[in-house]
Amino acid sequence: MHAVDIIRRKRDGGVLSAPEIDAFVRAATHGDWPDYQVAALLMAIWLRGMTPEEIAHLTRAMADSGSRFNWSDLPGPKVDKHSTGGVGDKTSLILAPLAAACGVIVPMMSGRGLGHSGGTLDKLEAIPSFRVALSEEELRATLIKVGVGMIGQTRDVAPADKRLYALRDVTATVESIPLITASILSKKLTEGIDGLVLDVKGGVGAFMKRRPDAFALAESLVSVGRANGLRTEALLTAMDAPLGRAVGNALEVIEAIETLKGQGPKELTELSIRLAARMVQLGGLAADGAEAEQKVRSALSSGAGLEKFRQVITQQGGDPKVIDDYGRLPTTPSRIVLRAESAGYIVGLHAEKIGIAAMRLGAGRNRADDVIDPAVGVVLQAEVGQAVKAGDPVFEVHYHDANRLSDALPLLREAIEVGNDPPTATLIVWGEVTE
Repeated sequence: MHAVDIIRRKRDGGVLSAPEIDAFVRAATHGDWPDYQVAALLMAIWLRGMTPEEIAHLTRAMADSGSRFNWSDLPGPKVDKHSTGGVGDKTSLILAPLAAACGVIVPMMSGRGLGHSGGTLDKLEAIPSFRVALSEEELRATLIKVGVGMIGQTRDVAPADKRLYALRDVTATVESIPLITASILSKKLTEGIDGLVLDVKGGVGAFMKRRPDAFALAESLVSVGRANGLRTEALLTAMDAPLGRAVGNALEVIEAIETLKGQGPKELTELSIRLAARMVQLGGLAADGAEAEQKVRSALSSGAGLEKFRQVITQQGGDPKVIDDYGRLPTTPSRIVLRAESAGYIVGLHAEKIGIAAMRLGAGRNRADDVIDPAVGVVLQAEVGQAVKAGDPVFEVHYHDANRLSDALPLLREAIEVGNDPPTATLIVWGEVTE
C-alpha cells in the first residue's frame, strides 16, 4: 500500500479504508514514511476532513499503536475527565479527589501547558517532590489505595500521537476536528476507563474560540468515544475570562485547595461540582444528576475531597503539608498591582491575553522545551461585571524577572476592558452533548 496513493485519495476528497488508515498509523509509529508524506496526509485531512467512521477508526488505530492499561480487576467504575484547555482551569485538581471520594476510580492522564493554556502536570509539579511519572505498577497501587492517580502520558501510550502531534504543530494542521478528536481520544482509550466526561471550552481563551466550533468538536468527541465503546459526555463551558482568580501553577494549586476547603470562587466551585457529578453519574454511582450532585457536594462540605487530595499528594511523593501551609509552595519575592485606569464596570478580562502574559512571566511554555517557573503568575482582584473606580486593583502580578515583567505588562493592560454599563451575565456552562 503506497503512501502517495493514500495521500492522493484524501487529497481528492475520498474516504480512506480501514487498511489505509492502519498503514498511515503504522507509518507514523515506526517511521516507515518520511515526515513530508505524513505531513502531506495531515494537510489533506485538514483540508478535506474525515467521516465519523474514518475518525473512529483513526482514533482506535492510534490507541492500538502502543499499550493499554487494564484495571478490570479493580472493583468500581473507572471514569476520567478531560478539558480542551483554557486559562486558570484547575478543575482537575478539584474534581478528581471529589469523584474519588464518591467511589469513582480515576486514572487521570494529563498533559503539560503550551502557549497560553495551562497544564495539569505543571500545576501538580509545583507541589514539592510530586511525581507524575509513575510506572504501571505504581499507578495500580495508587488507584487501589487512594482511588485516583494523576500521571503524564507514558512512552508506550499512543506513540503514533506523539509524532503526529509534533508534525501538526509545525505544519499548521492543529486546527482540525478529526485530528483533535483522534489525538485526545486515542490517549483516553488507553486508560482502561469505562466513562469519560469532557469539558469542551469555547471563547477567546479557548482553543475553539467560536461556540459553533466548540459544539462541533464536542459532538465529534462524544460520537467517536461512544463508537469505540467508551461512555462519553461533554459539557460546553465558557472561556472568555480566566476560570477562578489564579493563573500560574503554584497559585492555582492554592486556589484548588481553597476550593476543596469550601472557600473557592463560585464559578470554579460550581463547574468542578458539575463535572465531578457527571463522573459519578456516568460511573453508575447515582440514579440521576441530582443524586450525583448531592454526593459530590457532601464530599466537598465534609472535607472528604480535601482529604483525598492530601492522600494523592502523599501517595505520589509530594509534600502533603502544603494543604495547611501554602508557604511550602514556590513563591516570588516581587509583586506588582495593576489598577483600573478609569471608572465603570469590568466588561472583559481577556483570557488569552492574560494566559500569554503569564507565559511571558514564566508560568507557561512558548516551546515544548521551555522551563516552567512554578511560582509566577497573575491573581485577579476584580471580576467581570464588577464596578470599579480609577485606581482600584485588577491584577496582582507575581514575578521573578523584571525583563519578563516588562514583556507581560502591556498584555495585561490590554486584557482589562472597562465600560460604562454592566455586561450581560453569561453562564459558565452553556451547553452539553450526551447520548
